[in-house]
Amino acid sequence: MTDTPYLAAVRESYDTVAADYAASVKAPAELDPLSRAMLAAFAELVRATGRGPVADVGCGPGKVTAHLTELGLSAFGIDVSPKMIELAREAHPNLRFAVGSMTALEIGDHDLGGILAYYSTHHTPPELLPVVFAEFHRTLAPGGRLMLVCRVGKAEHLRRTLAYGNHPAHFESYRLPADRISELLEDAGLIVSARLVQAPGEGIKGTIASFMARKPE
Repeated sequence: MTDTPYLAAVRESYDTVAADYAASVKAPAELDPLSRAMLAAFAELVRATGRGPVADVGCGPGKVTAHLTELGLSAFGIDVSPKMIELAREAHPNLRFAVGSMTALEIGDHDLGGILAYYSTHHTPPELLPVVFAEFHRTLAPGGRLMLVCRVGKAEHLRRTLAYGNHPAHFESYRLPADRISELLEDAGLIVSARLVQAPGEGIKGTIASFMARKPE
């Protein structure tokens, strides 16, 4: 896995907070109705293609990876944090999890029927998002589906030094406008077929956006 200063900081931070993060992050059944519906729609779209497994990139403790399997998908998880992968394997011993980075996925060309990036791209500096989205395009099979969920804003750059139980951390997060994320996905050769923007409220903190995209046939 090719390392960079930002990846090293993300890995170290999530290794530090992993246990408290796993205890606090919502299970899919606890998500708001629209978020649950989008995951179900993604699963249905991927099943319809019949084109291969789904990679949950930035899977954390594996709760959403397991949910994807409950929705009928063959899913596996990837995360930059070895501690997160350890927790995911302990919680879901029948599923496959591996340490890795979405900037350089150890997956062959056209191998995936789907990719889920669920609140996992926001630590990536904006100038490196084209690298990530190019990896998504490379590893998806023609007709493969991508679901990307992230917080959006007006080109915001946020820094945190404490997180999840007040552990020391070195998180840098970026919130781009939803239109900009759509542009970057399209620039990578992916077709954005749907976009849902949810305003704060009803259990949602901040504005979030869910994108459905596909690789052309």
